Amino acid sequence: MADIEWLLEQVDSSEEGSHIGAFFDFDGTLIDGYSAAAFFKYRLRRGDISVNEVVTSVREAVNIERRGHDVSEMMRIGVQAQAGKDADELDSWARNIFARKIAGMIYPDSRLLVEAHLRKGHSVVIASSATRAQVQATAEDLGIEDIICTEIEVDGGRITGRLAGPIRWGQAKADGVLDYAEEYEIDLDNSFGYSNGPEDLPLLESVGHPVALNPDDELRFIAKERGWPASRFKAPPSTSLLDVGRSAAAMGLFVGSVAAATGLAVLNRSRSLGANLAASAGSELALAAAGVSLNIVGEENVWETRPAVFLFNHQSQLDVFVLAALLRKDFTGVAKKSLEKDPFFGPIGYLADVAYIDRSNTEAARKGLEPAVEALKNGRSIAIAPEGTRSPTPRLLPFKKGPFHIAMQAGVPVVPIVMRNCGEIMAAHSMVIHAGTVDVAVLPPVPTDDWTKENLDERITEVRQMYLDTLEDWPSDR
Repeated sequence: MADIEWLLEQVDSSEEGSHIGAFFDFDGTLIDGYSAAAFFKYRLRRGDISVNEVVTSVREAVNIERRGHDVSEMMRIGVQAQAGKDADELDSWARNIFARKIAGMIYPDSRLLVEAHLRKGHSVVIASSATRAQVQATAEDLGIEDIICTEIEVDGGRITGRLAGPIRWGQAKADGVLDYAEEYEIDLDNSFGYSNGPEDLPLLESVGHPVALNPDDELRFIAKERGWPASRFKAPPSTSLLDVGRSAAAMGLFVGSVAAATGLAVLNRSRSLGANLAASAGSELALAAAGVSLNIVGEENVWETRPAVFLFNHQSQLDVFVLAALLRKDFTGVAKKSLEKDPFFGPIGYLADVAYIDRSNTEAARKGLEPAVEALKNGRSIAIAPEGTRSPTPRLLPFKKGPFHIAMQAGVPVVPIVMRNCGEIMAAHSMVIHAGTVDVAVLPPVPTDDWTKENLDERITEVRQMYLDTLEDWPSDR
């Protein structure tokens, strides 16, 4: 089978330009599994359907996909079940499902392959029998603008329960690709097609570079007969009992360290002493127990200028341990108000004297940041995520202004800390840590002396670009 390097070389050696297409199937090809299953589970939690209905529907969906049979009737039943529902609400909970489940199903190598096509300026398209709600968030996360899918009819903001076009399955999907190619003048003879199942033979036969990607047995046999390349990506990490045990040990050691540090803080009447102990010893013990090591580039920049506002791209709760092990002492943070009474984070927040903000109230949020500015003026650094929330994937979210206002008001530099695989080792909404190595790049401090309200947006854009450049071209060890 072809490996990811071979596939990337094939793309790199192809023509540049938007006249070359790259058409990706979705379920089983870009993601490990079926998005319908994640959606059914969400509907079950909402009480929309029963457990038996979910099990039956998912089993039927998977079996139909594997047999390559027509899915028209099942799709129509699924769309009819949504009749009368608010289309914006559907989009909202579809994005929630993406963040909590589907984001973790994306093959890491899928990202590399899509990015390779985008670098060549190719027209990258997801072509799927799934509905737009199932596909849209993943497409946006991967940087894919065009989608050929099964569309549902919306009237006055409400789902009618009817289809707004053909079910993009088998030949109907290939027809959508042909229509797209005609509209945008795509050279199909030099274009690429990727799918995991034999139902997409019409699609694969319509392009010059067909690839059986994560193929089932039938498509793998067909690909071998026809001389098509086949490749199977490494699945996203699954959770083992060892992972659960290590994670529990890591959490236990960290909580124990925080408890001991809290006692020390009370005895010595010094919360900073307890915070420094918990940050340095507690984080190292937790990371070691979880089997996580750090590969740090630019560690000297942690100590070059203090106090500072340390910025980090937020991917999971593992960030807390990584930052604590990296910064070690004399720092605090900013967190959302709801964490103040959290049994895990609350004691940490007490020790570090964290500034809590109410995101639902803009005025209250501004006031909540005042202690952070005061801490910087008193010599303590601040660690804060400019994205404002965890990103469920490696894709960088937009930056908020708050952290940059803090640095500007306190007259201290910002220090960008870039982490590129925390989310792979511990997913955004998971409590399980997988063993592995976290890559960290600490960039040189960025002075804020010449920052003003007038040029702040420009400065934020420049700092965010530093993250994008670092993630795209990771610096080597010195």
